[in-house]
Amino acid sequence: MNTESNPCPKCNSIYAYLDGQMLVCPECFHEWIPSTQTEEVKTQHKFLDMNGNLLNNGDSVMLGKDLKLGGTTLKTGTKVKNIKLLDEPVNDHDISCRVDGFGSIYLKCSVVKKI
Repeated sequence: MNTESNPCPKCNSIYAYLDGQMLVCPECFHEWIPSTQTEEVKTQHKFLDMNGNLLNNGDSVMLGKDLKLGGTTLKTGTKVKNIKLLDEPVNDHDISCRVDGFGSIYLKCSVVKKI
């Protein structure tokens, strides 16, 4: 099997190798069955804000609703700069970011609006 025609669906590396019936990427360690590669690309997670706008790493967003975190409430309209989208969600949260005056938190795409 020609592995160059089956790049890694996670990192697009062309150095995947066949291990039994699965392909393995030596760069990101992702494993997949060649016949399901096109299905994985189709079902790849898209990061959409609460208005349906596509989010990208480094975007600035604004909270679309109040969030109660511990003893503090982050208000609607709080701006968050330089977000990082997570490939593997953490407790169903898609975004890692830092809020000025609060610290690092994880957010869901459904509670933010792209600025």
